[in-house]
Amino acid sequence: MKAAVFHTPGSPLTIEDVGISKPGPREVLVRTVAVGVCHSDLHVVDGMYPHPAPVVLGHEAAGIVEQVGSDVRTVKPGDHVVTCLSVYCGHCAHCVTGHLSLCVSPETRRGKGDEPRLTYVQKPMPQFANLSAYAEQMLVHEHALVAIRRDMPLDRAALLGCAVTTGTGAVFNTAKVRPGETVAVLGCGGIGLAAINGAVLAGAGRIIAIDMVDSKLELARQFGATDVINAKQGETVQQVVELTRGGVDHSFECIGLKQTAEQAFGMLKRGGCATIIGMMKPGIKLEIDPFQLLQARRIQGSIMGSNRFPVDLPSLTDFYMQGRLKLDEMISQRIKLEDINVAFDEMRRGELARSVIVFDQ
Repeated sequence: MKAAVFHTPGSPLTIEDVGISKPGPREVLVRTVAVGVCHSDLHVVDGMYPHPAPVVLGHEAAGIVEQVGSDVRTVKPGDHVVTCLSVYCGHCAHCVTGHLSLCVSPETRRGKGDEPRLTYVQKPMPQFANLSAYAEQMLVHEHALVAIRRDMPLDRAALLGCAVTTGTGAVFNTAKVRPGETVAVLGCGGIGLAAINGAVLAGAGRIIAIDMVDSKLELARQFGATDVINAKQGETVQQVVELTRGGVDHSFECIGLKQTAEQAFGMLKRGGCATIIGMMKPGIKLEIDPFQLLQARRIQGSIMGSNRFPVDLPSLTDFYMQGRLKLDEMISQRIKLEDINVAFDEMRRGELARSVIVFDQ
């Protein structure tokens, strides 16, 4: 199959032939239809998060099931599916207590002595995020995907696999935003826009969008922001405190920077909670005022929106089909796999919400 192969940080991905195995008993072979270009992949390409290479990146995808293993019970050939990098085993302590996104069981992957799922020049190739989606096909554990209704457009469904699940899930599942509460979202890329949309669905009373690009702030208004702040103009925390007369109930950091994470904590009201979604460079240390902790302010992380993928995905799909979840507006451009390096360049400039690779059907 054709795939975009990452070799070394700072070098462009190359379109090459990669070998793919047949499904094992609990595995599913998927024909990739669409895959979003995400900052998490860019962090690997730019060397911020080291990963064994060569490797096929990509983790925000949708496609159609081609083959299933003998023990697969959740999907069948022809099903339209969305993938999820936080694959779960279903019976560890995390899974049975409802925290599927925290599962780290090795049984969802092939063992060291098994035939690899992917090969490159006849040698075993590591799989990225349990998926490796920048390819014509994906071979994954059955719990790394979920079937969705067939009238859902797959180029939009792909966004549910990471950005939308991460952003809305942080609002619904991690922070548990309640009707009437105030929310601030720092960073209006794909995840930030999803968090804003999630805050609308949760019934937040006021939603403040913060970014440095006016076009993204305008897009944030379309997604439901009641107020916008350009971080280039004035002191952000002070502006939020003044707007809300004391701070917000919830803040969501969707960029991955030390400064914005500290701002997210600083703009909270007494008893408020900051949820850090963005991927920060390893080793970064945050500085917060310990006195604010005594005022019941909290800071927490969120992985993949604390998702319960088999439950959340059908609901998000229905929200879109009802016109309540905005996905069309999130897609800035549709491109071919061969244009992936251009998409990464545009992401570095920070001007677009989401590029989606669409494979020829």
